Amino acid sequence: MGMRFRCALLACALGAGQALAAPADLLITNARVWTVDAQQPWAEAVAIRGDRISWVGKRADATAHTGPDTKVVDAAGRLLLPGFVDCHFHALLGSNPDVLHIDASDLPGIRAQIEAFAKVHPELPWIEAEGWNYSVFPDGTLPTAADLEGLAGGRPMFLTSYDYHTVWMNRAGLQRFGINRETAGVSFAEDVQKDAAGDPTGILIGFGSAGLSAEAEGELRAHLPSHAPEAIARAVRDNVAAAVRSGITTVVEPQSDPEDVELYQRLRANGELPARMQVALFHRRGTTEADLARFVQMRERFADDRLRVSAIKLYIDDVIEPHTAAMLEPYSDRPQESGSLLYPPAEFGEVLTRIDKLGFQMFIHSIGDRGVRTSLDALAAVQRNNRVRDSRHQLVHVEAISPKDIPRFRELGVTACMQPRHSAPDITGQWARAVGPERSQYAWALRSLRDAGAPLAFASDWNVAEMEPVIGIYTAMTRKGLDGEPAEGWIPAQAIDLETAIRGYTLGSAEANFLEKDRGSVTAGKYADLVLLSEDLFRIPPSRIKDVRAVMTIVGGAVVHAE
Repeated sequence: MGMRFRCALLACALGAGQALAAPADLLITNARVWTVDAQQPWAEAVAIRGDRISWVGKRADATAHTGPDTKVVDAAGRLLLPGFVDCHFHALLGSNPDVLHIDASDLPGIRAQIEAFAKVHPELPWIEAEGWNYSVFPDGTLPTAADLEGLAGGRPMFLTSYDYHTVWMNRAGLQRFGINRETAGVSFAEDVQKDAAGDPTGILIGFGSAGLSAEAEGELRAHLPSHAPEAIARAVRDNVAAAVRSGITTVVEPQSDPEDVELYQRLRANGELPARMQVALFHRRGTTEADLARFVQMRERFADDRLRVSAIKLYIDDVIEPHTAAMLEPYSDRPQESGSLLYPPAEFGEVLTRIDKLGFQMFIHSIGDRGVRTSLDALAAVQRNNRVRDSRHQLVHVEAISPKDIPRFRELGVTACMQPRHSAPDITGQWARAVGPERSQYAWALRSLRDAGAPLAFASDWNVAEMEPVIGIYTAMTRKGLDGEPAEGWIPAQAIDLETAIRGYTLGSAEANFLEKDRGSVTAGKYADLVLLSEDLFRIPPSRIKDVRAVMTIVGGAVVHAE
């Protein structure tokens, strides 16, 4: 027998011995596995050993990876995907049973919902609510405190819009916060709107960009029950539990304070964070060098794959519907207004340069086309001022964009972190009126950005929209509301295909957050973060995708959700 042949036999025997010595802990077989791995796009079985995928291949070969203690899951031909990575998920918001969710389509309906909720909850000192849509009110107008008169026995009210950027209060609520005609500003909003006589209208603008800061949180906590520490901890627990039920295995929390990260750590220590978390710390305008030094310390303390601080969140503008996002040209329904930047452009470039030098990734809220351009200009300045590195900075939302700026994402290596569900026509009525039909052709320009080679990452922006990734995938493909309307979709030229949509919620989001070595595809050696769906997205019409469920979610080889 020749030496080469004997060596080959020995190698085969050793390989077989290793397989028998270390069989899989968990084997999923009889599946349709779309791996999101270009080297092996489709498979039928996945073996898991410890917290990693040990093998991906054909069903016929799966028995070589089983042992007496291997747990075998028959997927019954269902679709297995990499676990979803939601790259913009506000774990601190929503899921509070003492906060009303408004879904009425007119003011009488909102009033009826508030009154019914108040009767069921006579014990609540405040009526808190979220979810009201700007489209309810005519001609781009905003509601007022007077619209809430006569409700809930006069209890104070604090109602946030669906995008969490605008607060609507009644007169009692304004009085509790001490907001009157002399009030120049508050910690939890950018602007207190006033009428022609100088009295507050009940509307506060820029809550999302100011209200989620440590300073603001202290003032809110003094008044609102939903901001009590135990209520926030419960919300985070409930949100992350719901995320894994939706197939999300990594949550990227985009706007936290150091104190919030300490909360996440306590929940993790108690076994109450079943998903992985990656966190961005909030950089409000005026953030000091001492604050940045603390951010660096937090990054050093929290640096593993279960809880990691890796990025910094900033805002360049606000939102479209109340005309506060920065636009290159005036709003179509407000020709005298074009929104505003939250930083002068030169200062913004300096701020980003300083943060980039510290090695942080940045998430920049950029919604209007002028906001997007200003952010891209600032990131170009960063590359001129600092050494060019693999920074993967993100522009978040990118709702309106000039066609001239679309190629710049690829040129600058900037990720467009986008929320497909936000583009649905059952949400965007006032948005479309404000932007107008010509600029709306580039509303949530998923296809244009994809075709230009922009890195794309998708998210829910919970609790602005539903957290289920399948709803985002459905919207990205159809550009329709949950009611299936309009039949042709809204701006169908910006719809994308199923593969692109899934990638945006898996490998695209993983790459956007430096996670692709361990997550985002079903590949041997990566974490066993997987989701098994109730139906095969590739074999059903797009109209049904929104109703598909996650029947099993696996994080690090452990089943954290199963129906």
